[in-house]
Amino acid sequence: MVSGLFILALVLAAVEGYLIGSVSFGVLVSKALYGKDVRTLGSHGAGMTNVLRNFGKKGAAITMLGDTAKGVATVLLGRWLILLLAPGTDTLYGAYVAAVFTLLGHMFPLYFGFKGGKGVATSLGIIVTLQPVLAIALLALFLVVFAISKMVSLGSIIAIAFYPVTTLLWCLFVSHQDVVFSTVCAVLFAVLVIYMHRGNIQRIRNGTEYKFGQKKKSGDAAPDSKEE
Repeated sequence: MVSGLFILALVLAAVEGYLIGSVSFGVLVSKALYGKDVRTLGSHGAGMTNVLRNFGKKGAAITMLGDTAKGVATVLLGRWLILLLAPGTDTLYGAYVAAVFTLLGHMFPLYFGFKGGKGVATSLGIIVTLQPVLAIALLALFLVVFAISKMVSLGSIIAIAFYPVTTLLWCLFVSHQDVVFSTVCAVLFAVLVIYMHRGNIQRIRNGTEYKFGQKKKSGDAAPDSKEE
């Protein structure tokens, strides 16, 4: 039987996930360090890649660290809320609920007009906290695809697309945690991140997606031809 305190813990996990997820480090870093909102430049995205391309490595590194760290923090808080309010219940539920709402907050931030990033760095922080082994495997897959294609977007899309598959296998053969719940949440992650990359997918199909290190051609149009 599901207790009222368990439901309360899940609600609080969702709230803290969304509110913390809404802290857009790309926007904060670009405004604080460079006096500009990164969403007005390049692809108009708030992600690490757009920060890198417009402001350089320092801003991108801080953005990456912040967006990854908030994924870690919200998952840990989600677990703690279950321990506090519904001891004896699997903390997995609070962790995953917090994680899903963190991604929603990152993509549609409350504090920044619901215009955020694509969720790659935040997903990394979440997966590292939930399943470190899977995070390593997916990061390796990302690096292989990126090394071949030079496209951050393609590496991100392929890596997150494999997350539900690896989660299913992990639950069945290693952790034996709630297979259905974990896999459904992993599918939600993948759907959200891939949806946010829909423009990138179209440009990959058209052969116009930005490749890392590629110099901007004169007369290149701007925001739509860029990645993130």
